[in-house]
Amino acid sequence: MSIDNQIEPPQSFMAMYITPGRDRPNAPQEVVLARYEHCEDMACVLTEQAHTLACKEKFSAPEILSRCHQGSLDDASDFNEKESRWVIFRLAEMLGWEPPTFE
Repeated sequence: MSIDNQIEPPQSFMAMYITPGRDRPNAPQEVVLARYEHCEDMACVLTEQAHTLACKEKFSAPEILSRCHQGSLDDASDFNEKESRWVIFRLAEMLGWEPPTFE
C-alpha cells in the first residue's frame, strides 16, 4: 500500500485481489484500499445489529451470520460474493463467534 496511507488491509482481504502465483494485487491500490475500507465499515456497522439480534431477539450466531450474508448480497448492496464472505468472517471475528461455513 501507499506510504502516504497508513491503513494496510489484512492478508485475508488482500487474498481476494491476488492472482494465484502472483504477489501483487490485480487492481490498483486505491481500489483495493477503498474496497477494504468499505468492507471493514460494513462489518463494524453489522456488529451492533448482530449483537441486538443475539441479545434481544435470541437468534443464534449462525442464523445471524447467515442473514447478514444474504443481506450483503442483496441487489441494493455494493458487495460481490468474495467481499460479502470476508465481511461476514470479519463480523464473526469481531463478535468472537465461530466463523461460518459457506457451501
